Amino acid sequence: MVEPHKHCPVCGKPIPLDKRTCSPECERILIENHERIKKTRMVMYLALLAFIAVWIYMMLSKH
Repeated sequence: MVEPHKHCPVCGKPIPLDKRTCSPECERILIENHERIKKTRMVMYLALLAFIAVWIYMMLSKH
């Protein structure tokens, strides 16, 4: 039977259950990816908010 393990989210190598990644390099890449995702989400939320604000302004200015 295979020993319980999980896989590195960056490179896919088998790692122990108590580790997050297989190496410091993969840890750095994982952190960079998470930061990029957070920035992308923030831009999307701001764009949505701007769209809603413009829509409300246009709806209210018609009268």
